[in-house]
Amino acid sequence: QVHLVESGGGSVQAGGSLRLACAVSTKTMSEYCMGWFRQTPGKEREGVAVTDFDGSTKYADSVKGRFTISKDSAKNSYIDMNNMKPEDTAMYYCAAEAGRGCALAPTGYDYWGQETQVTVSA
Repeated sequence: QVHLVESGGGSVQAGGSLRLACAVSTKTMSEYCMGWFRQTPGKEREGVAVTDFDGSTKYADSVKGRFTISKDSAKNSYIDMNNMKPEDTAMYYCAAEAGRGCALAPTGYDYWGQETQVTVSA
């Protein structure tokens, strides 16, 4: 069983920064991919950034150079969001999967955290 708990959402002005955290609790997965996704009303959920068990990362083009995904020694995941834009406003989710390619597409992720709202004002 895998349990993910998110924290760190909130409101920020354009150009500002936020950090989201995803605490991972698992006794069944030792090597897994962590991803961050976001969704706005009426749109499909989209991948923002992922990091695999080997430390490799992938980013959506819209956040490259602004967002950084990382993991700590306890394998919790973080996403540092800098130079934020109003279009980054969304509900953000963390997710985990093992052995499915660690893709930016949200399909294939077995475990999801609760959503956390991020709002960027102009």
